[in-house]
Amino acid sequence: MPNCEFVTLISILACNIAKDKSSEELATLSAFFVQLRRYTCYTCLFKLSLNTFLRT
Repeated sequence: MPNCEFVTLISILACNIAKDKSSEELATLSAFFVQLRRYTCYTCLFKLSLNTFLRT
């Protein structure tokens, strides 16, 4: 999937999730997704580091 299509998909999902939500609900959702992104990034970095370590 090209980058522009991926960005469009994420934008559509974000708009649909945000529809009819209060400011407090949006703040909670954004905090959740930020933490999820951090978790997945750290998990991927850990796996890459582990794979690199195991290869040597």
